Amino acid sequence: MATESKPIELGVSCANFNLPGVDGKNHSLNDYQSSKVLVIAFTCNHCPYVQAYESRLNDLAQNYKSKGVSFVAINANDSQSHPDDSFPKMKERAKTLNFHFDYLHDESQAVAKSFNAACTPEFYVYDQQRKLRYHGRLDDNQKDIASVKKTYLKDAIEDLLVGKDPRETQTSAIGCSIKWK
Repeated sequence: MATESKPIELGVSCANFNLPGVDGKNHSLNDYQSSKVLVIAFTCNHCPYVQAYESRLNDLAQNYKSKGVSFVAINANDSQSHPDDSFPKMKERAKTLNFHFDYLHDESQAVAKSFNAACTPEFYVYDQQRKLRYHGRLDDNQKDIASVKKTYLKDAIEDLLVGKDPRETQTSAIGCSIKWK
């Protein structure tokens, strides 16, 4: 059963985090201070909604890296109830799919709670001052990339890169619920 994200306050500062990544390093908010735009995604391995969007997310991360945009995906799911979302499985998936974004593990789930995250995938876009400017879904068609008419995440990034307010600021992300402990 699909879960929808909750509307959240825009303009708030990005919550701090310090989480282990699949690359063997810890990553914190300060690591991205030079990025013009920071995209935080709550994601995981097992969710079919995430799997449908993974290649699009990976392409965006690859295409915007040279433009000063950083992408961070955070998996906060309980790996006891969902073993496919364990840290070792995250490392395997990132290597197999050649992720171009940092994939971090939020085992305590404290970071997901600080973002008020509800589902996977759920996206947060921050400007250079790390104020939330967009929250919601990647685009308007999770199942069929050829049928996408609105590219919310890409549009928000493009708008921020040229100094404009995002044309859409909040959409309802739809996906699997975060698997809380």
